[in-house]
Parts: sequence; structure tokens; C-alpha cells
Amino acid sequence: MHRRVSAVEVIASQIGVALDRRGRDNRRLPGGVGAILRRSHRVFMPQRSLSMIAAAMTAALLLACGGGGTATTKPTGTATPTQTAGTSTQPTTSGQPTGSSQPTGSSQPTGSSQPSESAAASPTQGGAFEIPDIEAGKFNVAMVLIGPHNDGGWSQAHYEGLQYVEQNVPNSHVAYIENVPEGASSEQTFRSLSRKGFNLIIGTSFGYMDPMETVADEFPNITYVHLTGYKSNFTNFGNLFGAMEDFKYLAGMLAGSRAKMDNNPKLGYMATFPIPEEVRLGNAIMLGAKKTCPECTMEIRWINTWHDPIKEKDGAASLFDAGAQVVFTGADTGANADVAAEKGKWAVTYDHPDSCKGERCLTAPYWIWGPVYAQIATDVNAGTYEPNYQYFDADTKAMGLFGFMEGETPKPGIADLPAADVQMVRDTLAQMLAGGFGRFDVFAGPIKDNTGQEVLAAGEKLEQSDLDQFPPGAPGSECTTCMHWLAEGINGTIPASNP
Repeated sequence: MHRRVSAVEVIASQIGVALDRRGRDNRRLPGGVGAILRRSHRVFMPQRSLSMIAAAMTAALLLACGGGGTATTKPTGTATPTQTAGTSTQPTTSGQPTGSSQPTGSSQPTGSSQPSESAAASPTQGGAFEIPDIEAGKFNVAMVLIGPHNDGGWSQAHYEGLQYVEQNVPNSHVAYIENVPEGASSEQTFRSLSRKGFNLIIGTSFGYMDPMETVADEFPNITYVHLTGYKSNFTNFGNLFGAMEDFKYLAGMLAGSRAKMDNNPKLGYMATFPIPEEVRLGNAIMLGAKKTCPECTMEIRWINTWHDPIKEKDGAASLFDAGAQVVFTGADTGANADVAAEKGKWAVTYDHPDSCKGERCLTAPYWIWGPVYAQIATDVNAGTYEPNYQYFDADTKAMGLFGFMEGETPKPGIADLPAADVQMVRDTLAQMLAGGFGRFDVFAGPIKDNTGQEVLAAGEKLEQSDLDQFPPGAPGSECTTCMHWLAEGINGTIPASNP
């Protein structure tokens, strides 16, 4: 049985999420699943004093409620993503996988599924959350999620990646805890999972970075992988992300084509926080749109949240009302597609195919975490994993463009687009998947910013340190053409951040 989260708990969680959520500012550093890039700390991290207050308030409210999550074991016999609330458990001792250690099976997200029956774990209080027991004799993988595992977006994509591990890494057992606020309140959750004896612990939000770093120092025999941050101790705490800019670029091509076809060359971008990641993805959208609609422009709105359906809906409505024909989101829900349906316009959603169900959704760049996580789990279990900065590109097949991947059907809004535009998208995607076109090709000169200044001359390309940092960059990894500019055609500015 799964305990429902109370209204007070939801409010508490939202305080933490709305003010601090996943400051995913430099979530990515390149290097594929098999290629790890070593480098120094990144320089930019938004420090919000409100975040600390939010974390404290969240912890206090959750403790007053007597707990924030539920403990659940992962089902062992199903191959379809389940949608059961709460946490799942990890095995207690590491056991060598029997048979082949190569991940097998389909890695494509399967979309929404019916909840499966899963046994309740014996709960142990770890901060505000019930901590599941591990399972002896297996390789144990635990995951901590910022949102609900079935949110149709960011958290669901990671949850399905975790299921892939259980289904494809022999003798593995997986567990998860959902709705864990960022900041100090998450530290005890990671510590409690570590005390249980999990072999690999994955944290999927930026604000888990410092707590995970602290706990990793306390448990040197456990491996920790953090998503979207910029830290690694090169011993048992690694960083992971991927080049979603590739797929935002492709989506920009489609959006430009759609806007031009509709005789309204205006796009909208609902960005979350003023951080390099969001600037990079917005620039990739605009650069892609210019390929099919040279006259297109794009309005930008900063909504300062990763997951707030109301704010997302209001932000999308504001952009549509300002004249946008297609609106992109950097946040987690498909709210922009809902508003597009109301307005008779178009949307491009994000993170997971489930976000793009509506008729007025053109496509969704999305994540396929399963093979990446399975390879990491296999390497950790074999003792060959090297914690570092890992940033994968499109050729890892760990990302997709909804409607254009194998077995998928393009959305209705693609059907009447010029055949040449659609073929350009397909050809570029094929190049990306084959490793012939990547993030440095997306950001290749000539490029001008929205003030008319030259960012890159013809024949020049950005470096990785340019892609994911505001100036001046981290010591030892300084950026030259730092990601603090908006591409030609974008209407707006980058607000001051709180370094």
C-alpha cells in the first residue's frame, strides 16, 4: 500500500521546488557513455538565500506531517514502466551479475502505464522520508527524484531509466524515493540510503549536488552519480548529463517551418532560470528555426521554476497572447501544449514523450536514460566505473525527438510542412545519431547575437567550456565565448543571476 502525500506535504514540497528546484544550471559536461571528459569545476551556480529558507521550511513541515514519501520495492517481473508512488528498495550486498553484463532490451520510453503491484518495504525514517530496505545478494541501485515518478516529464524519464537497469543488468535490484526537496533536507535521505548499503545512488536534481558530495565523503565504498551539477571528487562521486541542445536545434527547425507555413513567423520560449543551460537550449532553438524560417523571431519569458503547472500555463498564455505561433518550454510539464490547444496554436514540450500527447504538440525532445544508467551500473558493479564529468551526445541514443525516432509517428502538425524542411530534420537527426553532427556543429559560426555582434566567425566553433558556463568560467576551465548571449532573432535579455 502507498500512503498518499498530504496537502501540507505537497505545499511543503512545492515551497522547496518553486524556490530552489533543480538549479540545473550546468547539468551537462560532454563525453559520451563511453567517453568521459575530465575537467575542473564549473563556475556558475545560482545561490539563492530563499532556497535555504525553503529547504528549512520544507523539512519542518514534512517532519510535522510525520513523513514525506513512501517506501516501495521495484517490481521484478514486469518490463513495462510502473507508476507506483514512493520509494523502492535496494539490495543489501553487492553480487556479481550472472550471465552477460551487457544491457539488453528496448530503451525507448514506453509512455504511461498502469500502476503495478509492488510490495511495501520495511520503512526506516531517513529525515522526512521512509527509507526502503536493501535486498541481500544483489547489486543495489537507488534513485532520488525531485518530483513524482509519473510526472510525464523529467522525473518519469529517470524512473523509466531505473526500471531499465533492473530489467537489463543481471542480478540487480532498484529503488526510488520521489518528491524529495532539494537542499539540506535531502542530505539525510542520501545518508540513510547509504547506511542501508546501496551500491549505487543516483540523484536527479541540481540541488542535490552539495548534499551528495557531503555524503559521498562519508561513504567511500558507495558510488554516487549526480545529474545536472558540476562537481565530482573523481573517486566515488560523479557528474552526468547530455547534449539536449542537439534535439532542441531539430525542434527549432520544425517550429520555424510550422510558423512560416502559418504565416506567423513568431516563436516563444518559456525559459526557467537564467542559467547557462537554459540560455544554451534557447539559442539552439533559435539557430534551428533560422534554418527553415530565416525571418523568424522568438520572444523569451523567464518563469523561475522547473515544475509549476500554473506558472507554466500562465507563461505560455503570455507568449501566445503576445503573438507567438509556437511556444517551447524548458520546464517539466506539458502545460504549453494545453494552452496551445486552447489558442489554436502549437507547442513543443520537453523531457518525455508523454508530455506531447495533445494534437497541438508538434514534438518533444526527450531523454532515454536506460542504457546510460545500465552501463554505469554495470561498470560500478565490475569495479571499472571512473567517477568524473560525463556528457553524452546524440550518438549515444540517449535522447530522442518525439515523432521522428524508430517506431514513432510524427504528430499531426508535421503533416503539411514542406517536405524539404521535414527531410532536413530527418537528415540532420540521422547524422546526429551516427556521430557526424553534434553540439559543436549546432554552435558553429557564423553566429551573431541579438544585438548584432558577432559571436563566432565562419569556421569557428564553441568549446565545451563556452557551452555551459557564464563568464569567466571555472578556474582551469575558463570560457572564451561564454554562454552569456542570446542568438540573433531572440527578443529579450538574460536577467541578472545570483552567483
